[in-house]
Amino acid sequence: MEQLTDLKAILHSKRANIYYLEKCRVMQKDGRVLYLTEAKDENLYWNIPIANTTVILLGTGTSITQAAMRMLASAGVLVGFCGGGGTPLFSGCEIEWLTPQSEYRPTEYIQGWLKFWFDDDQRLVVAKAFQQARIDYLRRVWNKDRDLQAENIFADDSTIAAALDGYASQVKQAGKVGDLLQREALLTKQLYRYAAQATKHTDFSRDHDATDLANGFLNHGNYLAYGLAATTLWVLGIPHGFAVMHGKTRRGALVFDVADLVKDAIVLPWAFVCAKEKMNEQEFRQQILQKFTDHKALDFMFEQVKQQATQSPLPQGEG
Repeated sequence: MEQLTDLKAILHSKRANIYYLEKCRVMQKDGRVLYLTEAKDENLYWNIPIANTTVILLGTGTSITQAAMRMLASAGVLVGFCGGGGTPLFSGCEIEWLTPQSEYRPTEYIQGWLKFWFDDDQRLVVAKAFQQARIDYLRRVWNKDRDLQAENIFADDSTIAAALDGYASQVKQAGKVGDLLQREALLTKQLYRYAAQATKHTDFSRDHDATDLANGFLNHGNYLAYGLAATTLWVLGIPHGFAVMHGKTRRGALVFDVADLVKDAIVLPWAFVCAKEKMNEQEFRQQILQKFTDHKALDFMFEQVKQQATQSPLPQGEG
């Protein structure tokens, strides 16, 4: 029990690391979780600080031992299996995430969530609150981030300000979730267009299957955001199927709802900036994770989900 307590010492919302691994073997050795890479002349072991890690994505050419999974579960680390470059996700538990099953989750938040979830009107109210929070977060991040401003991306640009103000007004007037989804799609297109123009991607078109850098980085960054969202919901004990916007056909859609809180503010602009700089996947991933940390993206997700689940001042800790 003392070992388990040590592994949980850092709250998930304060953890610093997400790992994407490929062409390696993850194992437990001497009470630590390591990954082994096989070079031509030697094998190298690298330590994973699991107590300070939220998500591990295992890409092509990876394997993991049962002992390593046991330790990761003890530390509350989510594990996802994915294709090369971090997308797409595929595995067996929950939707795409292997979540630790070795402990009890708090019931306060799922009980609060279900109090409103079965009422269409109340679910719409929460969906609107998420969208307003998304707008506010984007404004805050873009106003604060000098690196983005150096790339000519500004929250107070007349085009963006008008788009955000218009969307905020439409959110208030929306009579059903379908209206929100349509207007959200239009806003995202406007943000794509703005970021593409600012970074000289004149012929950009959003295509999840495209092979250009900008589309690839958008996919990759979005899946990193999904990892944070899945962690938030697992820690708070809320199943992924109780979505407020997405989810007519996908039972993991609450992950997408929560990830949307931060995707436009961080992933979207940096995908274009990093594509302009011709960064590789690892450099892009490091940039995105640093921005998640700088702008406390995981903290923000926890705050918003807790607030809607409890409709009261936020409790201390995460359960």
